[in-house]
Amino acid sequence: MAAAMTHRPNPGTTTTPDHDTAMLQQHTLDQLRGLRLDGMVAALADAGMQVAAEQLSFEQRLALLVQRELDWRDGKRVARLLKAAKLKVSSACVEDIDWRAGRGLDRHLITALAGGDWIRHGRNVLITGATGCGKTWLGCALAQQAARQGFSVLYTRATRLLQELQVAHGDGSFGRRLAQLARLDVLVLDDLAIAPIAAQERQDLLELLDDRVGSRSTLITSQLPTSAWHQWLNEPTIADAIMDRLLHGLAHPGAEG
Repeated sequence: MAAAMTHRPNPGTTTTPDHDTAMLQQHTLDQLRGLRLDGMVAALADAGMQVAAEQLSFEQRLALLVQRELDWRDGKRVARLLKAAKLKVSSACVEDIDWRAGRGLDRHLITALAGGDWIRHGRNVLITGATGCGKTWLGCALAQQAARQGFSVLYTRATRLLQELQVAHGDGSFGRRLAQLARLDVLVLDDLAIAPIAAQERQDLLELLDDRVGSRSTLITSQLPTSAWHQWLNEPTIADAIMDRLLHGLAHPGAEG
């Protein structure tokens, strides 16, 4: 008599629906990471979002995931722009401006500048005032706002940049450096005219501004009022050319005092 054979499943290979689902979810997360969709990965790992999404249709859940991915990418881009901006006061922001009377600030103009149209139209901004009145802080606040809106920004002290360009003449990188600066949406020149300017520095400043006029924006802070700039530049022909480019479409919001 032949014995009947029965197949007994291996307990080690038994799976449950929950286990299969978890493995599938992990595989999906790995694929999303491979596609660099980190915003979607973060959204799927967000327990609060998962609870809320249970009440949504497939199309609504998909739209929510896509929006989270877009928000994630926007956040990463802004972080990169702010890091590249090298702002002296990285914490300065337009939301924290002190509007107390007597500070000389044009609230209507600064609110308009926060919208970013001055950058889109290649206009310049000038902030003047005495040492310690908040010029640099306000300039950094407007620059941070620009970066948050997706514009490329670089902060530099004017004297330091002119020294850098002087070195660039010597090592042959002057043209390349000017081209880099010309591509920036916003260039912040802090404390322009704080020190005497040499003949080569005047020429470099003119070339720098000439590359940007009408297409890129420059934000300038200075202790000197514009009425004293001709004397500071100390060369009538170049002074006229520089002033023409600096004052192109100029917005002057005042200075904190």
